[in-house]
Amino acid sequence: MGIREGIKNKRPFTRGVTNDFLASIVVFLVALPLCMGIAIASGVPPARGLITGIIGGMVVNIFSGSPLQVSGPAAGLAVVVAELIQEYGIEMLGPVLLLAGLMQWLAGAFKLGQIFRAMSPAVIYGMLAGIGVLIFASQFHVAIDDKPHTHGLDNLLAIPASIQKAVFPPTGSNHHIAALIAIATIATIILWDKFKPKFLRLLPGALIGVVLTTAIATSLRLPIQYVNVPGNLLEAVQLPQPAGLFRLLHAPLILEALAIAFIASAESLLSAVAVDRLHSGERTDFDKELSAQGIGNMICGALGALPMTGVIARSSVNVEAGGKTRLSAILHGIWILILVVAAPGLLRMIPTSSLAAILLVTGIKLIEIEHIRKLQFYGKAPLVIFFATFIGIVVTDLLSGVLIGIVLTAMTLLYKMSRLNIHMQRDDNQPRIDIYLEGAATFIRLPKLAAALEQLPPQKELHVHLDKLAYIDHSSMDLISMWTKQQEQMGSTVIMQWDGLEDRFRKPFLPGRRAIAA
Repeated sequence: MGIREGIKNKRPFTRGVTNDFLASIVVFLVALPLCMGIAIASGVPPARGLITGIIGGMVVNIFSGSPLQVSGPAAGLAVVVAELIQEYGIEMLGPVLLLAGLMQWLAGAFKLGQIFRAMSPAVIYGMLAGIGVLIFASQFHVAIDDKPHTHGLDNLLAIPASIQKAVFPPTGSNHHIAALIAIATIATIILWDKFKPKFLRLLPGALIGVVLTTAIATSLRLPIQYVNVPGNLLEAVQLPQPAGLFRLLHAPLILEALAIAFIASAESLLSAVAVDRLHSGERTDFDKELSAQGIGNMICGALGALPMTGVIARSSVNVEAGGKTRLSAILHGIWILILVVAAPGLLRMIPTSSLAAILLVTGIKLIEIEHIRKLQFYGKAPLVIFFATFIGIVVTDLLSGVLIGIVLTAMTLLYKMSRLNIHMQRDDNQPRIDIYLEGAATFIRLPKLAAALEQLPPQKELHVHLDKLAYIDHSSMDLISMWTKQQEQMGSTVIMQWDGLEDRFRKPFLPGRRAIAA
């Protein structure tokens, strides 16, 4: 092979590395404010969100089953973590996350990745909308340098009081200044996303908003709250204590771990599905991705950091910015580490209200009206499930709301699987009677089927149409078999027409009886 051919073969590799390098910088700029903002929304120091971002990039993407997916702190888990800390203390975050990560890793090892994808879209959309409302409600108070309440519903009800504090601040308070910084951040994000130059289209509005408001707050020395980042990242690490690990034997904490594992897995795998649609490269190995997320969360738990998921916002930016391999996501974690170690002072200049404003926008974006419109095409049941999940999360808690959605989905499925329509067509002047069965003939509808068949008169030509049934179980088939014998003993002729059903199941249901074509 000549020198020219060798150079030519290296160009795709060089071009790929260059694309990954540039994409990693863009993803880093998107992830940085979100890591800190989600940490604040979760009730933990911002440094712990940065640790999760570092692990999500530098560790998880080495093992990831979705090469272009970017992992890090997710807004969807902020509510769960905040409630966990308020009820059990921040020292239990690490042990619970260790257990949740172990659950994820075992689920991946036992090839359960596909099961986590088998979730009704109505439940997922309702969960995201509910989380969006809770994030918005809590961060509304943080945006004016006020303390959020414990419960999501309390945060919602307290919003008018917070507005009053921002407009008519109590003596000696600076709520109005923090509110102005938050408003400036949101306005910058909206204006940037609408009017940004094409050559700067990959720069996120959240970063522009934070840089602008940080410059304003620093230059004017505004008396508001700022991000608290330690000079040494190791100071933010909180190793699990033996007492905390023993507390995991209590059922409520096991349920907390299960909730984190379930939500993190569902969000990661749904994000991976979305990422696969954005590129034509390697497809996701869901079991491998689930195991990688489990490894990442176990490490985060060992360090007392935030839980992680695969995040669609950062992942889509990675693809859009030209990322080709897992190198781009790995490098973005390295850039976060370098910034935190080399220049923590820059992070301390960021107003807390500015990061809360980013989360306000994030929360609103999770409530997508387009999702509701899509569900309308499938009837009323998905809408009922959506709103039940959504309201359940806002009024009670995240796990209860999701369980409400799952139970309603199962009940809807049970109803549809057991639905049986029975239609009879007869002519009083003719001996023939046609009986049409449509839906699913199961033991649940056995009384209805028996009542319909028993009312038929004797000495008739009975045509039973089973070809439109989606399913028939043994109990229903046994009833039809017994009824057929009784009718024949009373002088009726019974003709079963089940060609379509037999073709689907590839076997006859009544041994010894020949199907007669319609």
